[in-house]
Amino acid sequence: MGRGRVTPYLGGMRSPAPFLFGLWLLTSGFAQAQDTFSIVAVDLATGQVGSAGATCLDDDQIAGGAVIISDVIPDVGAIHTQSYWIPANQNAAHDQVVDNGLSPEELMAWLEENDAENNPAVRQYGMADLVSGVARAAAFTGANCFDVKDHIVGEHYAIQGNILLGEEILTQMEAGFLETDGTLAEKLMAALQGANVAGADTRCLEEGVSSRSAFLRVAYPGDDPDALTLDLVVSITPVGVEPIDVLQEEFNAWNGTSGWTEQSGEAPLLITRQAGGQVALKWGGPTPTDLIAFDALGAQVGSVTLSGPWTTWRLPSEGTLFFRLVDPAGHLLSTMQYSGRSPTPNTQGSDRE
Repeated sequence: MGRGRVTPYLGGMRSPAPFLFGLWLLTSGFAQAQDTFSIVAVDLATGQVGSAGATCLDDDQIAGGAVIISDVIPDVGAIHTQSYWIPANQNAAHDQVVDNGLSPEELMAWLEENDAENNPAVRQYGMADLVSGVARAAAFTGANCFDVKDHIVGEHYAIQGNILLGEEILTQMEAGFLETDGTLAEKLMAALQGANVAGADTRCLEEGVSSRSAFLRVAYPGDDPDALTLDLVVSITPVGVEPIDVLQEEFNAWNGTSGWTEQSGEAPLLITRQAGGQVALKWGGPTPTDLIAFDALGAQVGSVTLSGPWTTWRLPSEGTLFFRLVDPAGHLLSTMQYSGRSPTPNTQGSDRE
């Protein structure tokens, strides 16, 4: 999905918690899409550019949730326009980079001077690029963004956030990015895991999750802006389900490192591990569908009916399980192997030092 010039759409609102009502009044309309923590980065060695982020808003508040702030421009760089997001500022940022060749530092100054509503103090921006042959990055945080607010800029990345639980959310994101060996996508995913802490966006503290929507997007050289090589968006999750964990599972499946291995057929099933042996099942196939579990000896140990895109289920046993997905007529859709002892996606919890 492209994120250059955008036309916004607001979906049906989820009722805000009473103690947040004043905040929601202040952040009405397009301003609701203020992403809480995000990162833009580039990789000179591969020519890849990308971005990732999350927020305590989802598809019920604004179409796409967190991803609306992301503008990934293949062979150029990535721009995030967040905090009281409005399309006019995002479109202007895109045009200034694509048409006028502004550098990250120049773009930050231009956006501050040319805010569409003459109110740059409530905005937050980040950009990284490689179009000049060297990596460059810059960020801007307005004085009136909600606390805790700040940004961190490195040679080839910019991390920014507002309404944060604390400054450590940003520093943990930076550590995850810098300390991870691998592709740009793997480093961006690790950065998000650094913020996988309940209440990272303080609006989500009561729900026990970091956020309600998340995304991970990477463009390879020559990509079409509307068809990036990697474009994963978790726009909404059930109450209490961590979107960064769901995004991790989707990324693992894309990256070939998931906890399950498809044996045959198509298996659009993603499994997000939760506490106490419980899992959230995201199913993209026909419904209803029965998921039948077998142990290593071939004995059936449990089953659950997938009647919608999300199902919560307690695993029938620990260790390796073998799943069969069958339709109501008994036709086999796919089989897969799943390791219940695989490390959970949330590897950067609140006790991370």
